[in-house]
Amino acid sequence: MSETKQPPLSSREPAIALWMSTFAFTICFAVWTIFAIIGIRIKEDLGLSEAQFGLLVGTPILTGSLVRIVLGVWTTRYGGRLVYTLTMLAAALSTLLLSHATTYPQMLLAGLGIGLAGGSFAVGIAYVSPFFPPEKQGTVLGIFGAGNVGAALTKFVAPFVLVAAGWQMVAQLWAAALIMAAFVFWFTTTDDPAFRSRRDGKLPQRSLRQEFAPLKNARVWRFSLYYFFAFGGFVALSLWLPRYLVGVYGFDIATAGMIAAAYSIPGSIFRAFGGMLSDRKGARSVMYWMFGVSAVATLILSLPAGVSPAVFIVVVFVLGFVMSLGKAAVYKHIPVYYPDGVGAVGGVVGMVGGLGGFVLPIAFGLLKDATGLWSSCFILLFAVVAVSLIWMHLSIRQMERRAPSVSAVAA
Repeated sequence: MSETKQPPLSSREPAIALWMSTFAFTICFAVWTIFAIIGIRIKEDLGLSEAQFGLLVGTPILTGSLVRIVLGVWTTRYGGRLVYTLTMLAAALSTLLLSHATTYPQMLLAGLGIGLAGGSFAVGIAYVSPFFPPEKQGTVLGIFGAGNVGAALTKFVAPFVLVAAGWQMVAQLWAAALIMAAFVFWFTTTDDPAFRSRRDGKLPQRSLRQEFAPLKNARVWRFSLYYFFAFGGFVALSLWLPRYLVGVYGFDIATAGMIAAAYSIPGSIFRAFGGMLSDRKGARSVMYWMFGVSAVATLILSLPAGVSPAVFIVVVFVLGFVMSLGKAAVYKHIPVYYPDGVGAVGGVVGMVGGLGGFVLPIAFGLLKDATGLWSSCFILLFAVVAVSLIWMHLSIRQMERRAPSVSAVAA
């Protein structure tokens, strides 16, 4: 791995960059999942079918995933401070326009812009990473990724605003929060060291071909599969759990929703813990534990006869916990293998993970319709875990045969 000489930083710059990026990402994630709450009222107001409702809820998730690779590369080329701020402002404008939408096509169009809020993940990763040395990457990127808790923020707060003032007010307040976050971020942070070096001519500007060159490496797509499960599977379960608990155990929607919200919070916060473990124990070890425990958990939950509600909740929370550790471990690898390609590689991995959050709930529904088994969703997750674990293990064995002294952080 080549080292690049960076300009000196003040003692406060890295910490400010990390915490302000995490704050901004929390607000972005809350906006990205806004349709999870207001979409229910919009469905009633417009008389949408289930398919139309699913498309409305999924549009920001889909666009926020697809745009990550572009935003990641732009961050490398134009600096994370500028790209992050403009991304938030663009998403805020779309969220504000949503509050004035009256037709379904207008709402879908606004949803495309709202999806930019989810794309901010790739910007934040590429912006924060250059501030810290390799041995701290797991911890800091895990802390940043804990901004996923913004989804729980929307689930807990938005219903009260919706009941008191309508779904339009939710959109307006969330847009205002994004604008505030954008201005606070811009006026408290500085450009990242890598961008400064390129801007000042100390490092050469990279062509688009150079930016995307790492994507030819199979390792990037292996990391993407890991994140498809760890992040995509986590998001999918967050969306699917209320429906599952109502359909299988007869829970009322309020109780099922609270359990799903409770599932989201530790699964986001423990991402920071997963980053710290990846720094101390090695990302490879964390990934083995994540896939091993996930395989057992999904196998238990795949039983056609099912398990008791108490056992189900305990096992699915354990599954969410190890997924949160895995999310951090995946991104610990990227700056190690691709120190000059965090934007493009991080963008692709994030894109595939985000697509998992869009594709898997659809697959869960199709499997339920085809088999009649509610547990078929966990059979699919077990299959993804098994393929990921086998591919990872075979790749590591191949690496060890080529270079027996390979670092434990590698995978």
